[in-house]
Amino acid sequence: MELELKEYFGVIRKRIWMIVVIILISCVVTSLLSFYVIKPVYVANSKLIVNKSSISSEKDYLNPDSVRSNLLLVNTYKEIIKSPAIMDKVLDQNPDLGLTTQQLIKKVKVSSVNETQVISVSIEDGSQARAIRIVNAIADVFKTQIPLIMKVDNVMILNEAKVDENPEPVRPKPLINLIIAFVVSFVVSVGLAFLLEYLDDTIKTEQDVQNYLGLPVLVTINKTTKDNFKRHRLDKKMKQVGEAEYASVGQ
Repeated sequence: MELELKEYFGVIRKRIWMIVVIILISCVVTSLLSFYVIKPVYVANSKLIVNKSSISSEKDYLNPDSVRSNLLLVNTYKEIIKSPAIMDKVLDQNPDLGLTTQQLIKKVKVSSVNETQVISVSIEDGSQARAIRIVNAIADVFKTQIPLIMKVDNVMILNEAKVDENPEPVRPKPLINLIIAFVVSFVVSVGLAFLLEYLDDTIKTEQDVQNYLGLPVLVTINKTTKDNFKRHRLDKKMKQVGEAEYASVGQ
């Protein structure tokens, strides 16, 4: 086991520069994309509450059956919010948004909060101010139109979207993207290093000879460079000069 771990670390150490380069390139590209290329997207939320009808009595408000009925209406209202009946009115009141009905429907996300009477409406857009304007317009139009559509007046705006002085985009998340890029590039580069090592069947070391041939190594020839060869010749020449001078002094 210890030998296997040494071999694994040896493979990583052998191709460490390849691993480092892949990780650096991946992190740099991810940072550039996250900070300079991908446009930030902001989200704005507005909440509506399905309450009693304004013509209902106080006794009806406390009746559990009326609460249960309102809970059932939530799913219906979620579909009505995303219908052209509401979106057309929003666009009629805000023609400068430059969106079609279908485009606006795709931008809207409607959800209920943990099976309560609260409906959450959210909009994602490249501009925080624009997202706030759209989501508040949808809430207002829905509140005014639902009595005409359902013949009941039981929807109230719980809270409107407000401008944040220091808004944070919901995406991209540069730090998270950078962490993901580092982890993925590390795994890929290490895997590539082991793959290249597995595909490399050339014999380079004495250990390779023993592993492939099963024979001991008797002689090795070290690889030398031109600089080493020149240095060896210079050392040999200096040695000869030194011996000559020593012989002359002895005479």
